[in-house]
Amino acid sequence: MQLTIDLSSSRDTVRPLHGVNNGPKYNGFYRDASQLFRDAGIPLVRLHDTEYPFGSGAFVDIPCIFKNFDADENDPASYDFSQTDLYLQAIVDAGAKPFYRLGVSIEHTPVKRNVYAPRDPEKWARICEHIVRHYNDGWADGKHLGIEYWEIWNEPEQTAMWIGTKEQFFALYAAAARVIKAAHPDVKLGGYGSCGFYTLTRHSDRESTNETWAYFKTYAEDFLKFVRENNLPLDFFSWHIYDEDPAHVGIHARFVRKLLDDNGFRKTESILDEWNLSGKDMFERMNGAEGAAHVAGVLCQMQQNAVDAATYYDSQPLLPYCGIFKMTTLEPTKAYYPFKYWNALYTAGQTLACVSDDPELRAVAATDGKKVYVIVSVRKPTDELLTVKLEGLSEKCAFTVRATDAAHDDTQVEQGHFYTEYPFARIITVGYSALLIEIG
Repeated sequence: MQLTIDLSSSRDTVRPLHGVNNGPKYNGFYRDASQLFRDAGIPLVRLHDTEYPFGSGAFVDIPCIFKNFDADENDPASYDFSQTDLYLQAIVDAGAKPFYRLGVSIEHTPVKRNVYAPRDPEKWARICEHIVRHYNDGWADGKHLGIEYWEIWNEPEQTAMWIGTKEQFFALYAAAARVIKAAHPDVKLGGYGSCGFYTLTRHSDRESTNETWAYFKTYAEDFLKFVRENNLPLDFFSWHIYDEDPAHVGIHARFVRKLLDDNGFRKTESILDEWNLSGKDMFERMNGAEGAAHVAGVLCQMQQNAVDAATYYDSQPLLPYCGIFKMTTLEPTKAYYPFKYWNALYTAGQTLACVSDDPELRAVAATDGKKVYVIVSVRKPTDELLTVKLEGLSEKCAFTVRATDAAHDDTQVEQGHFYTEYPFARIITVGYSALLIEIG
């Protein structure tokens, strides 16, 4: 396997792709991962299924903040911001920005409580506007957090998240988008957390549900048509994918970008705000060496395929989808470290041309003008020899390699030099691997 990095080819800005859903405090603030968030430079924290299911009566969701829908939405006494205030402050204190989902948490139980279409969309929209006002303008003894991203609902295509018609959801989006944008023109509004577009790639475990996946694609097309024809704001379009092949993330990302562009939304951001591993034994695999390689590979695919921002699902240790922290100790798993690696590139700023000769070898390189940082994903179960070649090298420079694999947890495993007459480094990778190479 070989990576070739061109040191003379500044390309693109490294994007904030290492966000997560929820945290850094959990279980009613009893457990705290704030320092781990700071260490990884987590840039965005999306608020969906927050403290689910144990604290879902107190945090973030519209029914948690505005508990009586018949109350006066203009009266500060109708709102309970207390727990959510603390939660958002913890995000900010950890150096991240909240990404606020306006809606409700998922309800897998047979009896549904809050996922029904709101009976008065216009009132629901006004309630949402007051929440924005509380957190950005200080209304109702509020804050001035400058929250940029406000997402309207989540996965309305499925009954665990929305009981109502497609037309009812579109009307809800229209009401909320108009009211919020009129009062807060500088925020970014969007939605709707699409379930995804799985008909684009083969899923052996999902073949029997192809009709459902096709409906999700049609839903997005109809939504964009509705937004366009009604001249509604859509600063970002959010979508989801759970897949065991990082290449599929790239396929889906290209599809979303083309879908937006073809519908006239060329300036609308594409935000992947739920993603993780899928497939057999996924909950065991996602926090080990394969999970680390997967996270690093998806980060590379998103950067290379026009995803503007992203949030991994999920960081809450009591949820099975939390692949980055151990449930009992809140220690990092192997899947945590690629987020830290990506932050080195994000801090550096500008990508360099980086070419792989193997489809299971993925990498992105970035520079701050002094040093070069390379994140590498190797999705192979066997040990491999990786050759790194630098083009445009003008003088001798040192390098180090940190590895997360079956044998290492963010451990320095190699060091050496590149020479102008021999601009190569050879690295042994131990099975599924995520690497951070620092050059200079």
